[in-house]
Amino acid sequence: MATSDFNLSPSGAWGVRISGISKKYGETQALNNISFHVNRGELFGLIGPDGAGKTTLFRILTTLLLADKGNASVNGLDVVKQYREIRNMIGYMPGKFSLYRDLSVQENLDFFARVFNTSIEENYDLIRDIYIQIEPFKNRKAGKLSGGMKQKLSLCCALIHKPQVLFLDEPTTGVDPVSRKEFWEMLKRLKQENISILVSTPYMDEASRCDRIALIQSGRILSISTPEQIIGEYPRKLFAIRTENNYHLLEQLRKDPQVNSVYIFGEYLHVTFKDDVPNIDAKEITPSVEDCFIHLME
Repeated sequence: MATSDFNLSPSGAWGVRISGISKKYGETQALNNISFHVNRGELFGLIGPDGAGKTTLFRILTTLLLADKGNASVNGLDVVKQYREIRNMIGYMPGKFSLYRDLSVQENLDFFARVFNTSIEENYDLIRDIYIQIEPFKNRKAGKLSGGMKQKLSLCCALIHKPQVLFLDEPTTGVDPVSRKEFWEMLKRLKQENISILVSTPYMDEASRCDRIALIQSGRILSISTPEQIIGEYPRKLFAIRTENNYHLLEQLRKDPQVNSVYIFGEYLHVTFKDDVPNIDAKEITPSVEDCFIHLME
């Protein structure tokens, strides 16, 4: 883990600060001593599988849930003591579509604008690129939209009041690849508005689109750094092997004392060796964030 990511920096540079956050549900430890910070204007990714603790952390940061231990702040405001102020300065897009399905696209936008005492016109420059894509469907009920259009409408509603910090909880889950790509391009443009963006995702391939990432598993942070630094810290040479029967080879390699790790990765087996690399017909490859995640889990 890059320890520098836990060093204190001037509070004015923080969009989000988390220190020692823990949360249990009964006997389940959802979060275990989580600490990191997100700089203002940074696109920060929380990367991990379902059940890793991402949604619990987001609910704490958006003042919807109290932590058992630790403290957190958003733009310098305490999430417990100053929750009212925080709710007016953040945008939150939960993982599950949560807008009013029986209202039209336009009615949903108007409703959220009134809640925050603003209008679509007032912050139109911020949402223009998204709004023009959903405007042709403005009279359609939100529940009848496609997954990609629901995603864009939810993001529009989260941005309608020009938040200083944006929380996006698994925004691309269940969305087609084209919409996923468009969504990340929109986030890149939003970052230029100096909005701090904290996005969670189970998709390891999306990690490279973030400025920094935190890998999380079973409520614990495995590593925090830039995607490039995490990949650069992979400790061994990684090889890719493919045969006509990968499962048979997998079982054989697991019994080999020279093999450090082996797992199926798409059409290939990804293999690392303990000491000297044997003379095998395999190509050395650059690890992905997913390879790093698997290594850290082990």
